[in-house]
Amino acid sequence: MAPPAAAPQLTASAHAKRAASRRAALEWIAVHALGIAATLFFVLPFVFVFLTAVMTDNQALTGDLWPKDWRWSNFGTVWNTPGFLTWWRNTLLYAGLGTLLTVVSSTPVAYALAKFRFRGRNVAMMLVIATMMLPPQVIIVPMYLFWAKQLHMSGTLWPLIIPLAFGDAFSIFLLRQFLLTIPKEYTDAARVDGCGDLRTMLRVVVPMAKPAIAAVALFQFFSCWNDYFGPQIYASENPAAWTLSYGLESFKGAHHTNWNLTMAATVLVMAPVIVVFFFAQKAFIEGVTLTGVKG
Repeated sequence: MAPPAAAPQLTASAHAKRAASRRAALEWIAVHALGIAATLFFVLPFVFVFLTAVMTDNQALTGDLWPKDWRWSNFGTVWNTPGFLTWWRNTLLYAGLGTLLTVVSSTPVAYALAKFRFRGRNVAMMLVIATMMLPPQVIIVPMYLFWAKQLHMSGTLWPLIIPLAFGDAFSIFLLRQFLLTIPKEYTDAARVDGCGDLRTMLRVVVPMAKPAIAAVALFQFFSCWNDYFGPQIYASENPAAWTLSYGLESFKGAHHTNWNLTMAATVLVMAPVIVVFFFAQKAFIEGVTLTGVKG
């Protein structure tokens, strides 16, 4: 009589396993469907811009979304536009030098706020966070008067680059959060070996903080590369100091009927940022993930 009694139990167990496997399969399908939908939501605009960039002028922005005649020469036309190379060089100078100055100036401040014990440290950190909440539009008038009237630097990018040599609030905050996760024993061991504060930071802390530094550098590079407000305020009067973001607006105004050329220019402006993020995404994601673990 034992086998007939055990049979219903085995059948119920088999049904439960099948139900669990069906549930897991449905969850897998739902998650991947949402992932594919989100991917298409972000990717399709870039695909549309690229396909329009290689169309003829007559086909651009028509109902036919696939190029009939692939015009790769559109990129060459944009590249050879008077002023485009100047905008490119100015943007590289602004983004490259601005990123370097931000990393060099923000790292020591973040190291001091994370590892030193001194009176007013928390107040200093609160002031850094408070500056992050201050919109740039609030101080743009006095800052412009200072750089233009006192230092006579209007029409250049230096009013945007020089302040980055004195640190960036967001970069300091991000680095400080990461440095708090580095065990104190490492810095203590370095001091026992005779290292001073500067040498300890350069030889011990900075190598361990490479992911956070890479994340800060990428954030700042993207911010400078895409900055439109700053060049519009300080460099608009001098076309030789325009950046790609501001020059693209002028290019669009001159070619507002040539949408294929406008899209080609947009692709050339976006391409460096996409390439940089593609090759540095591992360090970027690791740095962002590891920050904020400790308050």
